[in-house]
Amino acid sequence: MVPRIKDQGRIAEFLRENVPEISFMTANGQMSAGELDDIMNAFYDGKFDVLLATTIVESGLDIPNANTLIVHRADMFGLAQLYQIRGRIGRSKVRAYALFTYPGSMRLTDQAERRLKVLQSLESLGAGFELASHDLDIRGAGNLLGDEQSGHIREVGYELYQSMLEEAVALIRAGGAEDAGAGEWSPQISLGMPVMIPENYVPDLQVRMQLYRRLGGLADSVEIDGFGAELIDRFGPLPDEVEALLKTILVKSFCRTANVEKVDAGPKGAVVTLRNSSFPNPGALVKLVSDPAMGVRLKPDQKLVFSRNWPTPEHRLKGTASLMLRLARLAS
Repeated sequence: MVPRIKDQGRIAEFLRENVPEISFMTANGQMSAGELDDIMNAFYDGKFDVLLATTIVESGLDIPNANTLIVHRADMFGLAQLYQIRGRIGRSKVRAYALFTYPGSMRLTDQAERRLKVLQSLESLGAGFELASHDLDIRGAGNLLGDEQSGHIREVGYELYQSMLEEAVALIRAGGAEDAGAGEWSPQISLGMPVMIPENYVPDLQVRMQLYRRLGGLADSVEIDGFGAELIDRFGPLPDEVEALLKTILVKSFCRTANVEKVDAGPKGAVVTLRNSSFPNPGALVKLVSDPAMGVRLKPDQKLVFSRNWPTPEHRLKGTASLMLRLARLAS
C-alpha cells in the first residue's frame, strides 16, 4: 500500500525488477467504479498475487486469503489510518503479517515514531478507544487547545469538556433540560494560549485523563490550590501550561460568582458577556462603568469592554483573573 497515487508507478517498477515472478495489479481512487470492482473481484478470486493500492482499500475490504500487508512510507499515515489499514488482513484463521516501512536514510519525526510504536502496542480486541486517546494525545488535540479555538473545549481541555457534555446529556435525558440553564453552567474563556497537562509532565495517558476529569469538580480557590499542591508533590514543579490551566479554572469560578458567561481577551483588553445580561449587584456595576479610571464601557448589546494593554497571553491571563476577581467581589 502506498500513500499517494504518484508512488504507485515507482513501486510497480520495483516489483517488476526485483520480483518478476509475481503478478500484481494497481488500484486507486482515480479509477472508475467498474474497473475497481473487476480488480477487487479478481484479487478475491486469487487471479493475481499482489494488490498495489492506495488508501482506497483502508476500510470495507474483507479478503480472507490476504495475509500479508506492506505499507510504503508508513510515516505519512495517521495513527487511525494505520490501524484501519492493518485491519484489512488477518481476517481468517491464517496468520497475518503487517509490515510498516519508511526510507532507511531518513529520520522519523517524533510524532511519526510515536504513532508506529503505539500501533505496535495495540494488540487486544476493542482497542479502538485506547487508540483514539493515544491519537488525540499525540496530536495535542490539534487546535482544540490552540489559539484558533475558543469556548468550552479550549478552556478546560478535551476530556473535561467531554465529561461536561456527558453530564448535560444525562440531565436532558432525566427531564431536566428546562432547568439546565438555571443549574450548572460553564463560562467560556478565550485567552489565546494553550491550557493542558503536557505529556512530558505526566507521561501516563490514563493518569492525565483522570486528572482532567478531577479538574471538573474543582469549585473554589482552596480546592484548586490543593490540586496544584498535589500535582507538585506527585510530578514536580508545575509547567507553564498547567499553571495556566489552574488559573483558568480559578477564573471560571470568579465568572460564575459574577454571572459572567463569556470572556474574550486580546492584546487591547477584554470583552465580557454577562449571562442573561444581568449582574447580581447592578448598582456596583453602574458605579464601575461610570468611573473613567477603570477604562470600561458598556456596549449597546450589554457587553462590557475593558480597555487594557495585554501584549502577551500571560498578561491576558493575569489581567483577566484580576478583572474577574474584581467583578466577583462586586457581585457578592
